[in-house]
Amino acid sequence: MLTRSIGDVLARPLDAIVRAFAHVHPDVLTIIGLGLNGVACALMSLAGGHDYRSPALLQAGGLVALVAAVFDMLDGRVARLRGRGTRFGAFLDSTMDRYSDMVLYMGLMILYARVDRTPYMVLVWVAAFGSFMTSYARARAESLIPHCTVGLLERPERIVLLILGALTNRMVTALWIIAVLSNLTAIQRIAFAYLQLRREALAAEDGSAPR
Repeated sequence: MLTRSIGDVLARPLDAIVRAFAHVHPDVLTIIGLGLNGVACALMSLAGGHDYRSPALLQAGGLVALVAAVFDMLDGRVARLRGRGTRFGAFLDSTMDRYSDMVLYMGLMILYARVDRTPYMVLVWVAAFGSFMTSYARARAESLIPHCTVGLLERPERIVLLILGALTNRMVTALWIIAVLSNLTAIQRIAFAYLQLRREALAAEDGSAPR
């Protein structure tokens, strides 16, 4: 899985960064990550369009989003290192992740609105919609079943694709991948939840049937 591969590659440098930021409260790191994504949003929104000759602002936004992603990975690790993990911290982290996602998509929406690229605006909306539904489908399913982590494209992969799209000036390609695979992931989770709940219902029926 891409998420695990990324984690393995970054494990050693992340451990060093975690130790450097160990004195910072994990919730502060979470908020810093959101703020950095706001800066990335602003840079991307001013980039100039898909066919521009100088993608410097888009690439700068990608770099800031990369730093924000590092902070997003730090908060949980710092919390565990300091023994300060809380249920509210986990809730805040998850909630800020959703805001961070939408802020990045907003920057791209503004970008394509400024240069009058309506099809790309629709593409951003579909990608954002799929990203939101992927997270919602998991959260709602896990209120009914123990876990629902199936799917092709989770949040780390989506963020990596957005960052790569910005750094390589191939944002439209990245958005197409996210739009298709994130919505497909949401559908996979709906199907998984249905099958699990159906299995539980059949098992309950068998258990209550007269012997």
